[in-house]
Amino acid sequence: MYKVDLNSDLGESFGAYKIGLDEEVIAHVSSANIACGYHAGDPLVMDKTVANAKAAGVAVGAHPGYPDLMGFGRRNMVCSPKEAKAYVKYQLGALMAFAKTYDLRLQHCKPHGALYNMAGKDMDLALAIAEAIAEVDKDVILLGLANSKMIEAGRQVGLRVASEVFADRAYQADGSLVPRKLPGAVIHDADEAIARTVRMVKEGKVTAITGEEVPLDAHSICVHGDNPSAVEFVKRIRATLEAEGVTIAPISEIV
Repeated sequence: MYKVDLNSDLGESFGAYKIGLDEEVIAHVSSANIACGYHAGDPLVMDKTVANAKAAGVAVGAHPGYPDLMGFGRRNMVCSPKEAKAYVKYQLGALMAFAKTYDLRLQHCKPHGALYNMAGKDMDLALAIAEAIAEVDKDVILLGLANSKMIEAGRQVGLRVASEVFADRAYQADGSLVPRKLPGAVIHDADEAIARTVRMVKEGKVTAITGEEVPLDAHSICVHGDNPSAVEFVKRIRATLEAEGVTIAPISEIV
């Protein structure tokens, strides 16, 4: 039997600025990655997002990023593993306080943006993130890019790890994502993206942008809900997977 998690990055509004259609997308996912105030989010947004996740029966995870509100955490930063480790601990602790308020435990931790991408290829950074999680709570699952250094680092420090795949992103032959600045990085055809996703879940492989077949584990699929068409895409992908005999379940039921 096939089983997969659908996750989405939520709680990324800040102050008077609204980002994403959180209320619309939360009904269709099984896990929420909640921003912790560094790249996006603020205390009020965090509180509301955790409350909404609980009401929807959606598992809660931390979505720590670099301290870069202006760049939405998408700009590479030069910082030591020690600094990165402290940043992740700080953000985990912040979200844990809100989760405890609603009698929830953090299911997982998924780094955001540049922190995620850099840790996918930098073992020292990946280990800093994994160690931060392990030292705060060994039961928190590390959600990282399939086949990346983060998965390797999580296993090395004894964490449960979940491999993430992307429905609407093109892959390189080494299993990494095609950088957004390159043509073809984002797949805009919904039918193509959904067909690729079903194949990743059921066959454990994806075709790279250069034509190679890339093997990967698909424990969790990242879906975005930052515009009305994205929310419709989330609905379609869930309906298609279920029609294909795939059960949607939170990460904790898969790894």
